[in-house]
Amino acid sequence: MSTLRAPRLTSFAVITLILTAAIALLAPHLVSVTLYKLSLVTLAAVLGYWIDRTVYHYLRPHELLQQSDLARHQGDRVTADDCSANASVATIRRAIIMAAVIIAISLGA
Repeated sequence: MSTLRAPRLTSFAVITLILTAAIALLAPHLVSVTLYKLSLVTLAAVLGYWIDRTVYHYLRPHELLQQSDLARHQGDRVTADDCSANASVATIRRAIIMAAVIIAISLGA
């Protein structure tokens, strides 16, 4: 039996809407600028994610974790540890690429 769950990052979306409403109340003339900046940062995050997926299509973190689990179940601890370490590095790599794109877009706007 499956349970109904909210989509990922729902809490961040709610917080963003609350803060946008607060800006609309406190400084209505800044709403358009805020939405523009928010859309640029969001676009940059998505672009950074897809750049990572495109360039490193063969080293995706979740696939490395699946390989680690498979090796662990087969009793190959060395391969499992290597895949787990590679998954950690791939996750950090993805975060760095996304951060770089977000900073580049934010500074250029």
